[in-house]
Amino acid sequence: MRVFLDTGRLALREFTPDDAQLLVELDDDPEVMRYLTGGHPTPPEAIREHVLPRILAHYRQPRGLGWWAALGRDSGDFLGWFEFRPTHDGDVREVELGYRLRRAAWGAGLATEGCRALIEKGFTDLGVQRVTANTMTVNAASRRVMEKSGLRFVRTYVGDWPEMIAGAEHGEVEYALTRQQWLGHDTD
Repeated sequence: MRVFLDTGRLALREFTPDDAQLLVELDDDPEVMRYLTGGHPTPPEAIREHVLPRILAHYRQPRGLGWWAALGRDSGDFLGWFEFRPTHDGDVREVELGYRLRRAAWGAGLATEGCRALIEKGFTDLGVQRVTANTMTVNAASRRVMEKSGLRFVRTYVGDWPEMIAGAEHGEVEYALTRQQWLGHDTD
């Protein structure tokens, strides 16, 4: 197992082709998928044929960017994943931060811990200049994680989604943090 990043309670590692079932189980929980698909699971064949191959292909992109399987550092249990990948193909200056954790990992500060560690790694070692994250306006828990991770509210917008889910009428929110802000040189 190649660990990319350790935090106090998490080990973030690359996904492998053998991880499909972990992703199936994660996306099978209606509460985990509530703000993504309205609670509908991702079909297992979609994970095996599209989702996991896309994740694995990103490791060929600039080093340190992609999706990372999150494991309990002591237990080794799969807790979910973190995303830290370029918003523009291969350009490390701006990355998107995301996460999806099993319900058993909710409320313990693990999402914030993983986000903060990736932000620090990005700004200190990977050449990242701006981190951005998005969620549904009504997803208060994710918004709190973004704020506790240091990201700042940028805007509310309405996306053009193929299927509307409950709460989508309130739009999406974007949060962001620049390296200058993170360093404390820009307080705006």
